Amino acid sequence: MKQVKQIVVALLLFVATTSFVNAQSKVAHIDVTQLLAAMPEMKAAEAELKKLQETYNADIQASMTELRNKFTQYQNEAASKSKEENDKRAIELQGYEKNIGEAQQAAQQEFQKKQAELFAPISEKAKAAIEQVAAAQGFDYVIDAQAGGGLIVAKGKDLLPDVKKQLGF
Repeated sequence: MKQVKQIVVALLLFVATTSFVNAQSKVAHIDVTQLLAAMPEMKAAEAELKKLQETYNADIQASMTELRNKFTQYQNEAASKSKEENDKRAIELQGYEKNIGEAQQAAQQEFQKKQAELFAPISEKAKAAIEQVAAAQGFDYVIDAQAGGGLIVAKGKDLLPDVKKQLGF
């Protein structure tokens, strides 16, 4: 009789443990930043962005050099010019400075736009690959391993409807 009890208890523990393990969601993690950095498409996009940044910087540096040259020229000629002429030149230099500032802002906006344009398809490709691997290996959740990283794949049970029902809305 004692042996039968032990067998029944062992069988119950086995069934309970198996049920508990099967009920667990499978969770994995990935460092998305490291993945993106390793992708050849990302390296090509970064090279293209670097080239674009260098072009913008060269244009702005040329404008700054031109502004400095005009400033030096106007400063050297200031003593021989009238006050009205010097005031006009000062306003002209301020206009150049303003134009350079606007050009810098426009370059920054264009750079960000190009960056988003280049990185979006790469990000989507990485996300699709993560989802495919997660599905193939049976993972319900994939979390970004970076500090502050979020959930990438969520195929487990969503508790929102049940919690709303519990709260009465």
